[in-house]
Amino acid sequence: MQSFLASLRLVVATMLISVVAYSAVVLGIAQLLTPATANGSLIANAQGQVVGSKLIAQKFTEPRYFWPRPSAVDYNAAGAGGSNKSPTSTDLTERATGTVAAYGATAANPLPADLAAASGGGLDPHITEQSALYQVPRIAAARGIPAAGIDELVARYSFAPGGILAPDRLVNVLELNLALDQMAPAS
Repeated sequence: MQSFLASLRLVVATMLISVVAYSAVVLGIAQLLTPATANGSLIANAQGQVVGSKLIAQKFTEPRYFWPRPSAVDYNAAGAGGSNKSPTSTDLTERATGTVAAYGATAANPLPADLAAASGGGLDPHITEQSALYQVPRIAAARGIPAAGIDELVARYSFAPGGILAPDRLVNVLELNLALDQMAPAS
């Protein structure tokens, strides 16, 4: 019994050091060096209410908003992951066909690849600048505003994640939609 109690004390001490103390130290350092990131990279709307994270995609389906990439997990951050379906899967083909139809893509106006294909984790908050610009006519028509103003907004919010060597510029869909609501409030 004495051995058991000594072992139990050792397990509890190890857990306190390894789990509690280590986590507290790492969180404390993160709070000092990068507090926004340590707190989840949260984004607030114009009223100061937290509406999401810069790191996790949200589902937007209304025509007046930019739409993110498809998600195999329906944008559920608790269950991030891909569909694990083969490229020959009929389910995957049907989902892609539905996505292409929802955008109204045609052979003359093909859908950018990242709008048809889900990301590996299903929660990618970014789309390419090309994909954002592809959606501008739909958003302009839905909001009744000139497309040129939305084009400028996309350009202002786009960034090159790898610097000047990045092949595509990206935009964060949530940030872009919040800026869009500031520019032309949805009715």
